[in-house]
Amino acid sequence: MTAVGSGLGSAAGTDPATGLSLAQPLAAAAASDHRTLIITLFSVFVAATLAITVWAGRQTKDATDFYAGGRSFTGFQNGLAISGDYMSAASFLGIAGAIALFGYDGFLYSIGFLVAWLVALLLVAEPLRNSGRFTMADVLAYRLKQRPVRTAAGTSTIVVSIFYLLAQMVGAGALVALLLGATGEGSRRWIIALVGVVMVLYVTIGGMKGTTWVQIVKAVLLIAGTLLITVLVLTKFNWNISTLLGEAAKESGKGRAFLEPGLQYGKDGTSKLNFISLGIALVLGTAGLPHILIRFYTVPTAKAARKSVNWAIGIIGAFYLMTIALGFGAAALVGSKKIIASNESGNTAAPLLAQEIGGGAGSTGGAILLAVISAVAFATILAVVAGLTLASSASFAHDLWANVIRKGRTSEKEEILTAKFAAVAIGAVSIALGIFAHRLNAAALVALAFAVAASANLPTILYSLFWKRFTTQGALWSIYGGLISSVTLVIFSPVLSGNEKALFPSMDFDYFPLANPGLVSIPLGFLLGWLGSLLSRETPDAKKYAELEVRSLTGFGAH
Repeated sequence: MTAVGSGLGSAAGTDPATGLSLAQPLAAAAASDHRTLIITLFSVFVAATLAITVWAGRQTKDATDFYAGGRSFTGFQNGLAISGDYMSAASFLGIAGAIALFGYDGFLYSIGFLVAWLVALLLVAEPLRNSGRFTMADVLAYRLKQRPVRTAAGTSTIVVSIFYLLAQMVGAGALVALLLGATGEGSRRWIIALVGVVMVLYVTIGGMKGTTWVQIVKAVLLIAGTLLITVLVLTKFNWNISTLLGEAAKESGKGRAFLEPGLQYGKDGTSKLNFISLGIALVLGTAGLPHILIRFYTVPTAKAARKSVNWAIGIIGAFYLMTIALGFGAAALVGSKKIIASNESGNTAAPLLAQEIGGGAGSTGGAILLAVISAVAFATILAVVAGLTLASSASFAHDLWANVIRKGRTSEKEEILTAKFAAVAIGAVSIALGIFAHRLNAAALVALAFAVAASANLPTILYSLFWKRFTTQGALWSIYGGLISSVTLVIFSPVLSGNEKALFPSMDFDYFPLANPGLVSIPLGFLLGWLGSLLSRETPDAKKYAELEVRSLTGFGAH
């Protein structure tokens, strides 16, 4: 996911938000004669997905349809949609760049993202589907006090989603403006606003059904585009991976060290801890991401939820295996010098590889492949922001409005209308932040989203499902403690200050040495949940826990 960039940073002459080069528009000059093709591909995709959304909107009748797609999707369809939700733009761009520049160390990102799904499958997917209805807070509120727990869970969901959304919005503006040759500030702002408007339309018109079908289409496009580049790269090297790796090591300028651990991490104690911290956040954060959690409610049975995660693991695993060809192919065919010249962070490696494998800069084949890969990246951003907007607006409407503010005295029609207004408001906030904060470091924002999800959401979910003594106070301490600690540690980390790649390079308040707070904030989230429960005067409801345990493990009584 986008957190890949957290280890890459940004450089002078690049857009700090995405790592995309500002001084050298990414192959834009070479593609200028083919800009009509690029615009056409973008327009076709947006028009097609909006048509799907309008169709899905006509099938949306009640809250179950809007929030959970009527629980009508099969395990395979939901697996595709989960894949589309999970594989964001930097899974495509960032991991390829990480591998192209750091070899073995870069590929460890792919491994971390894939392993994360084992946690989701074994601990979260089926129990969550059995126990909840629409949101994560449904599970917590079943045996804990409704209002404080829903308020905390809703706050956490919206915070995680907003940071993740902002990163995608800023990335969309930079990527599309770059490829269309619109490098001016005004053009970038209009593009961010356009992406935000399309995102809001997806959610307000189509709800979960529309969003799911967009994610399915996006997943198919992403896998197809990645497979095409993979086949072309392997064909170039006669399907001999050893030759590919050897050429990549040679062109990297690092020699054999490129294929061994240690180029990015392991140089000193701090970098080793940094890698462990990032790895923990990535592996555990996935099972706490709100836009991933709500996907488990879109299938009719627990078996289908389990099957959808199995499909997602297979699809995502295949994609991350193909990043070997993307990353090492870029290192071998484009070369690290050209990649760094375009963008020191390496996030342009995949598009540059597509252009190179298609015939090189200025060629029709290169321009076509560049246009295709750019359209796929744009599709990826649209699908992810739609999922994030739906997760945050659903949490506001269902948790905060219907159950906290209105105390359950609301109709489904009112709740859905509130969710649509919330989607518009969240979209407006994202557009505003994206326009006025386009130089924020997207990597830091997404790393924060993962850290918050792993620190606040996951401990609370696991304690609620599997610990009899868990109390409301424990849930509040865990959620707010994880939220506050992760945000605070990121503020005082090297991500924001103390070095030339930081958000505020001229300032120096990096008192916390690690770029990702996961190593500290995640254990703290678990500790606070445990301590808060032990010190609570509340007597846990043993009967409610027994009911939840039966429901989570068997599906009996599930909605």
